[in-house]
Amino acid sequence: MQRPFVQLDVFAARPGDGNPLAVVFDAAGLDEATMQAIARWTRLPETTFVLPPSTPEASYRLRIFSPRREVPFAGHPSIGSAHAVLEAGLATPRDGLLWQECAVGLLPIRVDGGGAARRLSVRAPRARVLEVGSADAGRLRPVLDGLPLGALPPVLMDGGRRWWLVELSDETALRALSPPWPAIAALAADTDSMGVCVYARCAGGGHDLAVRAFVGQPAQVEDAASGAANATLAAWLRHAGALPHADGRYVVSQGREVGHDALLYLHVDADGEVWSGGQVQTVVRGTLDW
Repeated sequence: MQRPFVQLDVFAARPGDGNPLAVVFDAAGLDEATMQAIARWTRLPETTFVLPPSTPEASYRLRIFSPRREVPFAGHPSIGSAHAVLEAGLATPRDGLLWQECAVGLLPIRVDGGGAARRLSVRAPRARVLEVGSADAGRLRPVLDGLPLGALPPVLMDGGRRWWLVELSDETALRALSPPWPAIAALAADTDSMGVCVYARCAGGGHDLAVRAFVGQPAQVEDAASGAANATLAAWLRHAGALPHADGRYVVSQGREVGHDALLYLHVDADGEVWSGGQVQTVVRGTLDW
């Protein structure tokens, strides 16, 4: 059976800047093993499968797979899939929102603007602080040794996926960082986390923070643009009273060190909810014959 298939660039103002994503439509006839096999074959960070909703409140249902396993929630697959569903005419926003049904529940996705300038933002699951660390702590020392740290302490947060968040002193130090992969992998395994997300405050350049996300397990890779990691970081900054702007809105630059130039738009609203979003570009349109 042939199914509509698109490949997207998420958090990108133009193709090539963001994080790639594959989306498979009409996925109701595919079992979990087949979805996993397709995701392994695309070799992209994630592949999503669009399904009919199981509740009338949902605009559509989504399953998200990395090449190795199913993922309950991730930011860039959620944003990209919402773009694909809108472009395919499969759903219409209600009061400016789509409602995505996925493994973590029903999540709203805000739709701002239209056409090439359209921006989508997903309300991320609530994140919580698991552990506040210190640079000289035993398991953190191999990762942080010699790094110029910023004002906030390292912290382990859980926002659907667990990340260690580490502030560096400035953007120059962040961009020059050569990640200590064995130490990051060991820390990720020891704390059941994705790895380490480093960030630094920026002056000028069109963004407020620069971010790099180092995935320690199951493989060692730097993420080109991570909506979930940035949403978790936004929750931490709010908790610490350290958001870049009083209105809760700010822009993140991510991915330059791996050949991309993604921009993510974060908003922490008056209720403390975190919205993570950006633009999406459709790069490939076709059919999947599996």
